[in-house]
Amino acid sequence: MTTNKTVRLGIIGMGNMGTIHAKSILAGKIPNLELAAIADQMPERLEKFQEVTHFNEGIDLIQSGTVDAVLIATPHYSHTTLGIASLEAGLHTLVEKPISVHKEDCERLIAAWKDENLVFSAMFNQRTDPAYRKVKSLIESGELGAIQRINWIITDWYRTENYYASGGWRATWGGEGGGVLLNQCPHNLDLLQWIFGMPSKITANCQFGRFHNIEVEDAVTAMLEYPNGATGVFITTTGEAPGTNRLEVACERGKIVVEKGKLNFTRTEQLVSEHSKTANTGFEKPPVWNIEVPLPDGNGEQHNGILKNFTNAILTGETLIAPAGEGIHSVELANAMLFSAFENRPVELPLDGAAYASVLQTKIEQSTYVKPEVKTGKVEDLTW
Repeated sequence: MTTNKTVRLGIIGMGNMGTIHAKSILAGKIPNLELAAIADQMPERLEKFQEVTHFNEGIDLIQSGTVDAVLIATPHYSHTTLGIASLEAGLHTLVEKPISVHKEDCERLIAAWKDENLVFSAMFNQRTDPAYRKVKSLIESGELGAIQRINWIITDWYRTENYYASGGWRATWGGEGGGVLLNQCPHNLDLLQWIFGMPSKITANCQFGRFHNIEVEDAVTAMLEYPNGATGVFITTTGEAPGTNRLEVACERGKIVVEKGKLNFTRTEQLVSEHSKTANTGFEKPPVWNIEVPLPDGNGEQHNGILKNFTNAILTGETLIAPAGEGIHSVELANAMLFSAFENRPVELPLDGAAYASVLQTKIEQSTYVKPEVKTGKVEDLTW
Protein backbone atom coordinates (compact mmCIF):
# COMPACT_ATOMS: atom_id res chain seq x y z
CA MET A 1 0.00 0.00 0.00
CA THR A 2 1.32 3.43 -0.95
CA THR A 3 0.30 7.03 -0.32
CA ASN A 4 0.80 7.92 -3.99
CA LYS A 5 -2.29 8.50 -6.11
CA THR A 6 -0.89 7.05 -9.32
CA VAL A 7 1.21 3.98 -10.07
CA ARG A 8 3.94 4.42 -12.67
CA LEU A 9 4.14 1.14 -14.59
CA GLY A 10 6.86 -0.18 -16.86
CA ILE A 11 6.12 -2.99 -19.30
CA ILE A 12 8.98 -5.29 -20.29
CA GLY A 13 8.24 -7.17 -23.51
CA MET A 14 6.17 -5.47 -26.19
CA GLY A 15 4.95 -8.48 -28.13
CA ASN A 16 1.27 -9.41 -28.34
CA MET A 17 0.41 -9.19 -24.66
CA GLY A 18 2.68 -6.29 -23.75
CA THR A 19 1.22 -4.23 -26.60
CA ILE A 20 -2.36 -5.06 -25.61
CA HIS A 21 -1.72 -4.06 -21.98
CA ALA A 22 -0.02 -0.83 -23.09
CA LYS A 23 -2.96 0.16 -25.30
CA SER A 24 -5.44 -0.48 -22.48
CA ILE A 25 -3.48 1.69 -20.07
CA LEU A 26 -2.97 4.53 -22.57
CA ALA A 27 -6.69 4.43 -23.38
CA GLY A 28 -7.43 5.19 -19.72
CA LYS A 29 -9.08 1.84 -18.99
CA ILE A 30 -7.09 1.33 -15.79
CA PRO A 31 -7.74 4.15 -13.27
CA ASN A 32 -4.66 5.47 -11.46
CA LEU A 33 -2.25 3.45 -13.61
CA GLU A 34 0.22 5.39 -15.78
CA LEU A 35 2.34 3.77 -18.48
CA ALA A 36 5.70 5.38 -17.72
CA ALA A 37 8.15 3.19 -19.63
CA ILE A 38 8.43 0.20 -21.95
CA ALA A 39 11.30 -2.09 -22.88
CA ASP A 40 11.94 -4.45 -25.77
CA GLN A 41 15.00 -5.64 -27.66
CA MET A 42 13.21 -4.97 -30.96
CA PRO A 43 13.21 -1.17 -31.56
CA GLU A 44 10.32 -1.33 -34.03
CA ARG A 45 8.03 -2.47 -31.22
CA LEU A 46 8.89 0.61 -29.17
CA GLU A 47 8.33 3.11 -31.97
CA LYS A 48 4.55 2.76 -31.72
CA PHE A 49 4.59 4.32 -28.25
CA GLN A 50 6.45 7.61 -28.52
CA GLU A 51 4.70 9.11 -25.50
CA VAL A 52 6.56 6.87 -23.01
CA THR A 53 10.21 6.31 -22.14
CA HIS A 54 11.96 3.54 -24.10
CA PHE A 55 14.53 0.97 -23.02
CA ASN A 56 16.11 -1.80 -25.05
CA GLU A 57 16.75 -4.00 -22.02
CA GLY A 58 14.35 -4.87 -19.24
CA ILE A 59 17.05 -4.62 -16.59
CA ASP A 60 17.71 -1.01 -17.62
CA LEU A 61 14.03 -0.17 -17.14
CA ILE A 62 14.07 -1.86 -13.73
CA GLN A 63 17.09 0.13 -12.60
CA SER A 64 16.00 3.45 -14.16
CA GLY A 65 14.02 4.88 -11.25
CA THR A 66 11.23 5.87 -13.65
CA VAL A 67 8.66 3.30 -12.46
CA ASP A 68 7.01 2.05 -9.28
CA ALA A 69 5.92 -1.26 -10.75
CA VAL A 70 6.81 -3.63 -13.57
CA LEU A 71 4.72 -5.91 -15.78
CA ILE A 72 6.82 -8.71 -17.29
CA ALA A 73 5.48 -9.93 -20.65
CA THR A 74 8.62 -11.44 -22.16
CA PRO A 75 9.31 -15.01 -23.36
CA HIS A 76 8.86 -17.46 -20.51
CA TYR A 77 12.34 -18.20 -19.24
CA SER A 78 13.08 -14.54 -18.54
CA HIS A 79 10.02 -14.26 -16.29
CA THR A 80 12.20 -15.72 -13.56
CA THR A 81 15.30 -13.57 -14.02
CA LEU A 82 13.45 -10.32 -14.64
CA GLY A 83 10.98 -11.03 -11.85
CA ILE A 84 13.81 -11.57 -9.39
CA ALA A 85 15.55 -8.40 -10.56
CA SER A 86 12.33 -6.38 -10.22
CA LEU A 87 11.61 -7.62 -6.69
CA GLU A 88 15.20 -7.08 -5.60
CA ALA A 89 14.98 -3.52 -6.94
CA GLY A 90 11.99 -2.89 -4.65
CA LEU A 91 9.38 -2.72 -7.42
CA HIS A 92 5.84 -4.03 -7.34
CA THR A 93 5.79 -6.88 -9.85
CA LEU A 94 3.15 -8.40 -12.12
CA VAL A 95 4.22 -11.45 -14.14
CA GLU A 96 2.46 -12.79 -17.23
CA LYS A 97 1.63 -16.49 -17.21
CA PRO A 98 3.35 -18.81 -16.58
CA ILE A 99 5.32 -17.19 -13.76
CA SER A 100 8.24 -19.49 -14.69
CA VAL A 101 8.87 -22.44 -17.00
CA HIS A 102 9.43 -25.08 -14.34
CA LYS A 103 8.79 -25.60 -10.64
CA GLU A 104 12.39 -25.07 -9.56
CA ASP A 105 12.48 -21.64 -11.22
CA CYS A 106 9.11 -20.80 -9.63
CA GLU A 107 10.65 -21.50 -6.24
CA ARG A 108 13.61 -19.23 -7.05
CA LEU A 109 11.30 -16.41 -8.11
CA ILE A 110 8.97 -16.73 -5.11
CA ALA A 111 11.95 -16.85 -2.74
CA ALA A 112 13.05 -13.43 -4.07
CA TRP A 113 9.85 -11.85 -2.70
CA LYS A 114 11.22 -10.91 0.70
CA ASP A 115 9.40 -7.58 1.19
CA GLU A 116 5.70 -8.18 1.83
CA ASN A 117 5.04 -4.48 1.22
CA LEU A 118 5.68 -5.18 -2.46
CA VAL A 119 2.66 -6.34 -4.43
CA PHE A 120 3.55 -9.51 -6.33
CA SER A 121 0.85 -10.73 -8.70
CA ALA A 122 0.32 -12.98 -11.72
CA MET A 123 -1.74 -12.36 -14.86
CA PHE A 124 -4.31 -15.10 -14.27
CA ASN A 125 -7.10 -13.10 -15.83
CA GLN A 126 -9.58 -15.96 -16.11
CA ARG A 127 -10.01 -15.82 -12.34
CA THR A 128 -12.25 -12.82 -13.09
CA ASP A 129 -14.69 -14.94 -15.12
CA PRO A 130 -18.07 -15.03 -13.30
CA ALA A 131 -18.75 -18.68 -14.15
CA TYR A 132 -15.52 -20.01 -12.65
CA ARG A 133 -15.83 -17.71 -9.65
CA LYS A 134 -19.33 -19.10 -9.06
CA VAL A 135 -18.16 -22.72 -9.30
CA LYS A 136 -15.48 -21.98 -6.72
CA SER A 137 -17.98 -20.34 -4.36
CA LEU A 138 -20.46 -23.24 -4.72
CA ILE A 139 -17.74 -25.72 -3.76
CA GLU A 140 -16.50 -23.62 -0.84
CA SER A 141 -20.05 -23.16 0.48
CA GLY A 142 -20.59 -26.93 0.57
CA GLU A 143 -23.57 -26.66 -1.79
CA LEU A 144 -22.16 -29.31 -4.16
CA GLY A 145 -21.06 -31.80 -1.54
CA ALA A 146 -17.98 -33.92 -2.20
CA ILE A 147 -16.47 -33.69 -5.70
CA GLN A 148 -16.43 -37.07 -7.44
CA ARG A 149 -15.15 -36.39 -10.97
CA ILE A 150 -13.83 -33.47 -13.02
CA ASN A 151 -13.76 -33.44 -16.83
CA TRP A 152 -12.33 -30.45 -18.67
CA ILE A 153 -12.20 -30.51 -22.45
CA ILE A 154 -10.40 -27.31 -23.44
CA THR A 155 -9.63 -27.67 -27.14
CA ASP A 156 -10.56 -24.21 -28.42
CA TRP A 157 -6.97 -22.93 -28.14
CA TYR A 158 -6.57 -23.41 -31.91
CA ARG A 159 -3.35 -21.96 -33.34
CA THR A 160 -2.01 -21.93 -36.91
CA GLU A 161 1.46 -22.62 -38.29
CA ASN A 162 1.81 -18.86 -38.78
CA TYR A 163 1.32 -18.36 -35.05
CA TYR A 164 4.15 -20.72 -34.19
CA ALA A 165 6.42 -19.15 -36.81
CA SER A 166 5.77 -15.64 -35.46
CA GLY A 167 8.59 -15.81 -32.93
CA GLY A 168 11.88 -17.66 -32.82
CA TRP A 169 11.31 -18.62 -29.18
CA ARG A 170 7.87 -20.11 -29.65
CA ALA A 171 7.21 -23.85 -29.33
CA THR A 172 10.80 -24.85 -28.55
CA TRP A 173 12.22 -26.47 -25.43
CA GLY A 174 14.95 -23.86 -25.22
CA GLY A 175 12.79 -20.82 -25.97
CA GLU A 176 9.45 -21.59 -24.38
CA GLY A 177 9.93 -24.74 -22.33
CA GLY A 178 6.79 -26.39 -23.68
CA GLY A 179 3.76 -25.90 -25.89
CA VAL A 180 0.06 -25.75 -25.13
CA LEU A 181 0.63 -26.53 -21.43
CA LEU A 182 3.10 -23.66 -20.96
CA ASN A 183 1.54 -21.08 -23.27
CA GLN A 184 -2.23 -21.39 -23.53
CA CYS A 185 -3.26 -23.71 -20.68
CA PRO A 186 -1.63 -22.01 -17.70
CA HIS A 187 -5.01 -20.25 -17.43
CA ASN A 188 -6.99 -23.49 -17.24
CA LEU A 189 -4.43 -25.27 -15.07
CA ASP A 190 -4.54 -22.32 -12.68
CA LEU A 191 -8.33 -22.48 -12.52
CA LEU A 192 -8.19 -26.25 -12.05
CA GLN A 193 -6.06 -25.98 -8.92
CA TRP A 194 -7.72 -22.73 -7.72
CA ILE A 195 -11.16 -24.33 -7.77
CA PHE A 196 -10.47 -27.99 -6.97
CA GLY A 197 -7.06 -28.09 -5.30
CA MET A 198 -4.02 -30.07 -6.39
CA PRO A 199 -4.21 -33.73 -7.43
CA SER A 200 -1.94 -36.31 -5.86
CA LYS A 201 -1.09 -38.20 -9.06
CA ILE A 202 -1.04 -37.45 -12.80
CA THR A 203 -0.83 -39.79 -15.79
CA ALA A 204 -0.56 -38.01 -19.13
CA ASN A 205 -0.29 -38.70 -22.83
CA CYS A 206 1.37 -35.77 -24.57
CA GLN A 207 1.75 -35.67 -28.36
CA PHE A 208 4.65 -33.59 -29.60
CA GLY A 209 4.21 -31.77 -32.91
CA ARG A 210 1.12 -33.80 -33.80
CA PHE A 211 -0.63 -30.94 -35.59
CA HIS A 212 2.18 -28.44 -36.19
CA ASN A 213 5.82 -28.31 -37.20
CA ILE A 214 7.02 -27.85 -33.62
CA GLU A 215 9.03 -29.93 -31.14
CA VAL A 216 6.82 -29.43 -28.10
CA GLU A 217 3.38 -30.71 -27.11
CA ASP A 218 0.29 -29.55 -29.01
CA ALA A 219 -2.12 -32.26 -27.79
CA VAL A 220 -2.53 -33.58 -24.23
CA THR A 221 -4.83 -36.04 -22.46
CA ALA A 222 -4.19 -36.33 -18.73
CA MET A 223 -5.82 -38.31 -15.91
CA LEU A 224 -5.77 -36.75 -12.46
CA GLU A 225 -6.21 -38.53 -9.13
CA TYR A 226 -7.12 -36.56 -6.00
CA PRO A 227 -6.46 -37.34 -2.34
CA ASN A 228 -10.18 -37.87 -1.61
CA GLY A 229 -10.54 -40.45 -4.39
CA ALA A 230 -11.97 -38.05 -6.97
CA THR A 231 -10.64 -38.35 -10.51
CA GLY A 232 -10.27 -35.92 -13.36
CA VAL A 233 -9.59 -35.86 -17.08
CA PHE A 234 -7.94 -32.85 -18.72
CA ILE A 235 -7.87 -32.69 -22.52
CA THR A 236 -6.33 -29.88 -24.53
CA THR A 237 -4.82 -29.12 -27.93
CA THR A 238 -4.02 -26.26 -30.30
CA GLY A 239 -4.82 -28.43 -33.33
CA GLU A 240 -8.61 -28.74 -33.30
CA ALA A 241 -11.17 -26.32 -34.69
CA PRO A 242 -13.66 -25.08 -33.71
CA GLY A 243 -12.84 -26.86 -30.47
CA THR A 244 -14.67 -27.18 -27.17
CA ASN A 245 -14.43 -25.55 -23.76
CA ARG A 246 -16.54 -27.64 -21.40
CA LEU A 247 -15.95 -28.11 -17.68
CA GLU A 248 -18.12 -30.84 -16.15
CA VAL A 249 -18.08 -31.64 -12.44
CA ALA A 250 -19.87 -34.61 -10.89
CA CYS A 251 -20.58 -34.18 -7.20
CA GLU A 252 -22.77 -35.51 -4.41
CA ARG A 253 -25.44 -32.97 -5.33
CA GLY A 254 -25.55 -33.87 -9.02
CA LYS A 255 -23.62 -32.22 -11.83
CA ILE A 256 -22.50 -28.76 -12.92
CA VAL A 257 -21.44 -27.80 -16.44
CA VAL A 258 -19.67 -24.62 -17.55
CA GLU A 259 -19.85 -24.10 -21.31
CA LYS A 260 -20.41 -21.19 -23.69
CA GLY A 261 -20.61 -18.65 -20.88
CA LYS A 262 -23.35 -20.53 -19.01
CA LEU A 263 -23.35 -22.44 -15.74
CA ASN A 264 -25.91 -25.24 -15.54
CA PHE A 265 -26.52 -27.11 -12.30
CA THR A 266 -28.45 -30.39 -12.37
CA ARG A 267 -29.11 -30.59 -8.63
CA THR A 268 -30.28 -33.78 -6.99
CA GLU A 269 -32.94 -33.35 -4.29
CA GLN A 270 -30.98 -35.77 -2.14
CA LEU A 271 -27.25 -36.44 -1.81
CA VAL A 272 -26.39 -39.15 -4.33
CA SER A 273 -24.66 -41.22 -1.65
CA GLU A 274 -27.75 -41.07 0.59
CA HIS A 275 -30.10 -41.93 -2.27
CA SER A 276 -28.01 -44.96 -3.20
CA LYS A 277 -28.26 -46.31 0.34
CA THR A 278 -31.97 -45.66 0.86
CA ALA A 279 -33.56 -46.32 -2.55
CA ASN A 280 -36.13 -49.18 -2.63
CA THR A 281 -35.38 -50.21 -6.23
CA GLY A 282 -32.22 -50.90 -8.20
CA PHE A 283 -32.61 -48.50 -11.12
CA GLU A 284 -34.34 -45.35 -9.91
CA LYS A 285 -32.40 -42.10 -9.99
CA PRO A 286 -32.77 -39.23 -7.52
CA PRO A 287 -35.16 -36.45 -8.60
CA VAL A 288 -33.35 -33.36 -9.88
CA TRP A 289 -33.80 -29.65 -10.41
CA ASN A 290 -32.41 -28.25 -13.66
CA ILE A 291 -31.00 -24.82 -12.87
CA GLU A 292 -29.27 -22.29 -15.07
CA VAL A 293 -27.31 -20.35 -12.48
CA PRO A 294 -27.63 -16.61 -13.20
CA LEU A 295 -24.35 -14.88 -14.01
CA PRO A 296 -23.42 -11.28 -14.86
CA ASP A 297 -23.19 -10.50 -18.55
CA GLY A 298 -19.78 -10.98 -20.17
CA ASN A 299 -16.74 -12.94 -19.07
CA GLY A 300 -15.44 -10.60 -16.40
CA GLU A 301 -12.85 -7.88 -16.78
CA GLN A 302 -10.10 -10.34 -17.70
CA HIS A 303 -6.68 -8.65 -18.24
CA ASN A 304 -7.96 -5.20 -17.30
CA GLY A 305 -9.45 -6.63 -14.14
CA ILE A 306 -6.08 -7.97 -13.06
CA LEU A 307 -4.41 -4.64 -13.91
CA LYS A 308 -7.03 -2.75 -11.87
CA ASN A 309 -6.63 -5.15 -8.96
CA PHE A 310 -2.82 -4.88 -9.10
CA THR A 311 -3.06 -1.09 -9.08
CA ASN A 312 -5.57 -1.03 -6.22
CA ALA A 313 -3.48 -3.50 -4.21
CA ILE A 314 -0.57 -1.05 -4.44
CA LEU A 315 -2.62 2.08 -3.68
CA THR A 316 -5.22 0.83 -1.19
CA GLY A 317 -4.16 -2.65 -0.08
CA GLU A 318 -6.93 -4.41 -2.01
CA THR A 319 -6.68 -8.21 -1.80
CA LEU A 320 -5.03 -9.73 -4.86
CA ILE A 321 -7.11 -11.86 -7.20
CA ALA A 322 -4.05 -13.82 -8.34
CA PRO A 323 -1.08 -13.73 -5.95
CA ALA A 324 2.06 -14.71 -7.87
CA GLY A 325 3.00 -17.29 -5.27
CA GLU A 326 0.00 -19.35 -6.38
CA GLY A 327 1.44 -19.44 -9.90
CA ILE A 328 3.71 -22.33 -8.95
CA HIS A 329 0.74 -24.71 -8.91
CA SER A 330 -0.21 -24.40 -12.59
CA VAL A 331 3.46 -24.74 -13.55
CA GLU A 332 3.74 -27.87 -11.42
CA LEU A 333 0.68 -29.37 -13.12
CA ALA A 334 2.12 -28.66 -16.59
CA ASN A 335 5.53 -30.03 -15.58
CA ALA A 336 3.98 -33.17 -14.12
CA MET A 337 2.00 -33.87 -17.30
CA LEU A 338 5.10 -33.49 -19.45
CA PHE A 339 7.21 -35.52 -17.01
CA SER A 340 4.61 -38.32 -17.10
CA ALA A 341 4.78 -38.35 -20.90
CA PHE A 342 8.60 -38.23 -20.95
CA GLU A 343 8.87 -41.09 -18.43
CA ASN A 344 5.79 -43.00 -19.66
CA ARG A 345 4.51 -43.48 -16.12
CA PRO A 346 2.28 -41.86 -13.49
CA VAL A 347 3.86 -38.98 -11.57
CA GLU A 348 3.22 -38.39 -7.88
CA LEU A 349 2.72 -34.86 -6.59
CA PRO A 350 4.34 -32.83 -5.14
CA LEU A 351 6.67 -32.99 -8.15
CA ASP A 352 10.42 -33.29 -7.74
CA GLY A 353 11.26 -29.92 -9.29
CA ALA A 354 14.98 -30.62 -9.63
CA ALA A 355 14.35 -33.92 -11.43
CA TYR A 356 12.03 -32.26 -13.93
CA ALA A 357 14.42 -29.35 -14.51
CA SER A 358 17.18 -31.87 -15.28
CA VAL A 359 15.02 -33.72 -17.83
CA LEU A 360 14.01 -30.43 -19.46
CA GLN A 361 17.64 -29.35 -19.73
CA THR A 362 18.46 -32.65 -21.44
CA LYS A 363 15.63 -31.99 -23.93
CA ILE A 364 17.15 -28.59 -24.70
CA GLU A 365 20.68 -29.93 -25.11
CA GLN A 366 19.64 -32.87 -27.31
CA SER A 367 17.22 -30.90 -29.50
CA THR A 368 17.86 -31.18 -33.24
CA TYR A 369 14.78 -29.16 -34.17
CA VAL A 370 15.29 -26.44 -36.79
CA LYS A 371 12.86 -23.55 -36.46
CA PRO A 372 11.05 -22.59 -39.69
CA GLU A 373 11.58 -19.08 -41.02
CA VAL A 374 10.29 -16.62 -38.46
CA LYS A 375 7.35 -14.58 -39.73
CA THR A 376 6.22 -11.26 -38.38
CA GLY A 377 2.48 -11.11 -37.96
CA LYS A 378 0.21 -8.35 -36.77
CA VAL A 379 -0.57 -7.96 -33.09
CA GLU A 380 -4.01 -9.43 -32.52
CA ASP A 381 -6.47 -8.60 -29.79
CA LEU A 382 -7.01 -11.62 -27.55
CA THR A 383 -10.20 -12.56 -25.74
CA TRP A 384 -8.33 -14.25 -22.93
